[in-house]
Amino acid sequence: MSALHKDAVAVLDGWDAPDPGQDALREDYLAYLAAHPDGLWKPCATGHITAGALVVDPPRERVLLTLHAKLRMWLQMGGHCEAEDTTLARTALREGAEESGIEGLRLLVPRPVQLDRHLTPCAWHLDVQYAAVAPPGAVEAISDESLDLRWFGYDEVADVADDSVNSLLARTRALL
Repeated sequence: MSALHKDAVAVLDGWDAPDPGQDALREDYLAYLAAHPDGLWKPCATGHITAGALVVDPPRERVLLTLHAKLRMWLQMGGHCEAEDTTLARTALREGAEESGIEGLRLLVPRPVQLDRHLTPCAWHLDVQYAAVAPPGAVEAISDESLDLRWFGYDEVADVADDSVNSLLARTRALL
C-alpha cells in the first residue's frame, strides 16, 4: 500500500463531513479504496480518487476558475494523483499550481472542504476538494489543460459554474 493510499484513508477516515450527504460520500470513498488498492491511479478504469483546489483571493473576494479543455466547463483546479504524490493535500496543491501557474498557494485549512463524485470521459472521479489561498500579487498563467483561466468575483461564479463549484465556493467562504 502506497503512502498516498494510507494518507487518503487517514484523511477520509478522520474528516468530519459537514452534512449527511458528504458523510455518505466519505463512506463510499473509503469502501472504494478498501476494495480497490489501485483506486488512486488513473489506470483504475472503474474510477479513481482525484484531488483539487479552489484557488481564492480573499482580499479581492474572487476565485480563479479554469475552463477545462476536455469538459468545457468552468471548474476549480484539480486532477489525477501522480506517483510522486504522498498526500492528497499535496496533490491538490500540485494540481492547483500546475493548472493556475501560481506558485506559493497555501491551503486555507489542512482538511478537505468537500467531496464530489462525477463521471468524466476517462472514468468516475471521486474528487477530494480543498481550498487554496493565492499569495498577494499572484499572477495566473494558463496551462495546456485549459481553454481559459479567469478570476471571477464570488457573486459571479453562480453564472458560469455548476452546482459542485458553487457548493465548494460556499463552503470555502464559510471557512474564510
